[in-house]
Amino acid sequence: MQIDLVRDAKTELGAAPVWDAARSRLLFVDVMRGHVHDFDPATGSETVTDVGEPVGVITPTVRGDVIIGTQSGFHRLDLSTGAKTHLAPVEADRPDNRMNDGGVDPGGRFWAATMSMTGRRHGTLYRLDPDGRIWQTLTGLTASSGIDWSPDGRSMYYVDMITSRIDIFDFDPATGVMTNERPFATIPHTAGFPDGLTVDAEGFVWLALWAGSALHRYAPDGRLDRTIVTPVTHPTKCAFGGPDLEDLFITSAWIELTPKAREAQPHAGGLFHCRPGIKGKPATLFAG
Repeated sequence: MQIDLVRDAKTELGAAPVWDAARSRLLFVDVMRGHVHDFDPATGSETVTDVGEPVGVITPTVRGDVIIGTQSGFHRLDLSTGAKTHLAPVEADRPDNRMNDGGVDPGGRFWAATMSMTGRRHGTLYRLDPDGRIWQTLTGLTASSGIDWSPDGRSMYYVDMITSRIDIFDFDPATGVMTNERPFATIPHTAGFPDGLTVDAEGFVWLALWAGSALHRYAPDGRLDRTIVTPVTHPTKCAFGGPDLEDLFITSAWIELTPKAREAQPHAGGLFHCRPGIKGKPATLFAG
């Protein structure tokens, strides 16, 4: 599999890529720098918006703007002006927490979790409904790093990196309620740590392996279907995009690399691309 560098973004902790189909752009973040990247694959151009605080996740909305999850909570962001509008605070009493990755469920609800920047196990997975209400769904998390849904919306896949596995829940798209948590796939420590994930149009789960130099693709029964080796040791997440949803974009990071490792991986933190011959699901828009 040929993987090309399409943008030497030099992100410290690039993450949370999502395809904005209405604008034919790939959105992603540089977490600790508080940067939102808006990349045009057709021209190779990019704009970067500084949101002024760590930002863990971004998603397009039906209104044409985006929602971001930051250290202070949920915000709307106008990419054309950089204006940020606060929607709801999250965990103001826990200044060592920040938002990490998330996603939008089939009902248009936005899910995002907090994680401790000091390694404590007191993160929470939140659900932001289109009407602005916020619900706590899972507590006692360490590094919530991946969430997506099956094509039929009846299963939710979830990763807390510290568990070294992907879990699966039964999911009700009408109510946004998840039940019956159980292991879906376990990742050996020698393979790296489970980070961001996405589900393709066939219902297979793609997982980025932090410190593992690879992507894994898992069948709906949890079987490892294929491994794609990446040019960097710390891929963070992949997302399908492009006009046919067959372009696979991969974000990466250099934040944990030693100076020697950074010298050996000059493009760590870059945005990569490949064409695996598989189609992705369209990104669901936040309905609020």
